[in-house]
Amino acid sequence: MTGHGVARAFHGVAADPVLPGDVTARARDLGPLESPLIWLTLASAAVAVLAVVVALWYRRRVRRWGFTAFGVLLLLAAVTALNSYVGYVRTPDDLARLLQKGPGPVNLAGRLLDDGKEAPSAPRAGAPATSGGQRVDVLNVPDPAHGVPSGSNYVVLPPGYDQDTARRYPVVYLIHGYPYGGPRDWLTSGDAPGTLLALQQAGVIQPMIVVSVDLTAGNPSTDWECLNVPGGPQLETYLAATVVPAVDHRYRTVADRAHRALGGMSGGGFGALNIGLHHVDEFASLVIALPYDDLNDSIGILSGNQAAIAANTPRRYLPTMKFTAPISVMLAVGTGAPTDVTTAHRIADALRARGQEAVVHAERGFNHTWHTARATLPYLLAFADQNFRASPATS
Repeated sequence: MTGHGVARAFHGVAADPVLPGDVTARARDLGPLESPLIWLTLASAAVAVLAVVVALWYRRRVRRWGFTAFGVLLLLAAVTALNSYVGYVRTPDDLARLLQKGPGPVNLAGRLLDDGKEAPSAPRAGAPATSGGQRVDVLNVPDPAHGVPSGSNYVVLPPGYDQDTARRYPVVYLIHGYPYGGPRDWLTSGDAPGTLLALQQAGVIQPMIVVSVDLTAGNPSTDWECLNVPGGPQLETYLAATVVPAVDHRYRTVADRAHRALGGMSGGGFGALNIGLHHVDEFASLVIALPYDDLNDSIGILSGNQAAIAANTPRRYLPTMKFTAPISVMLAVGTGAPTDVTTAHRIADALRARGQEAVVHAERGFNHTWHTARATLPYLLAFADQNFRASPATS
């Protein structure tokens, strides 16, 4: 297998895809702002400044400004080192969009840095295409009745969508992580548009639509875990009963469960697993990076409601779950996160015990970070494509 992957597959149709080396290498590449050289350079500069301060200790002004510069350089080194590990900010465009989330001067700096070249286009037919002929729409779907005041869902449309107006497309829904995650993350940190193009240009997948769903409920700092929160936002219902019908209505989708996949990373991966198991009538495929199967520290979001906790803990209900329709699941992890590996195999074993298809893909050398999500996304999308092709369209 190419792409440094190791896998364990179920005996059915589902299998870990074998991908071209250039596709997997691209997904594993570091962006310019993820390079370890950045934080190493900053750390070296901090040490150099400290050496100057020590050498010129007798000069008060040098001490004052030197310690300030040392502190700033050390802070920047720490931040860039963390980013190099996590892989959240890849490019200057990613940084610009991150800064635009901040207040006042931080937001202004982000706007000045943003060249606008990769910004999503307006949600209208015939909007300008982005790189490679793709179009990225923002589908705003507020749902106040379910406690969701706004919802900026990003829709990545394949090249040729506006030209071949008779064609319908399968859809993969992706959920961001928590907290402080958002729907743009799959476009920036996750590089979903670039990965889609690379896979399609290599002939690995047929054209599909990818939707990065907004499950922040307007409050990205809260660890909602994609739940129907008692007395709070009903995020599971928002996705399954509001966003999916809105996408099917607005775009030319193959609107059946066999051509609809749900995925996510970390907290979004938990949400994809939990929502997908609750809605097997709606999603036939689950494609999950960095999975977990219980609420752990996020259990407080349910305020001690034991019925809600039990209903939203797949580790508890999956072993006895009755499936009204079959599902096919891929769980992707990094070998540097042994807890993730153990969790993925536990989920897969539980699914197989209930007669469902499950595949575990482990990417060598990565941890519970966006690096892993980005490196495994080609496998997840190719896996979804395998399932789409195996089922004839019903609409």
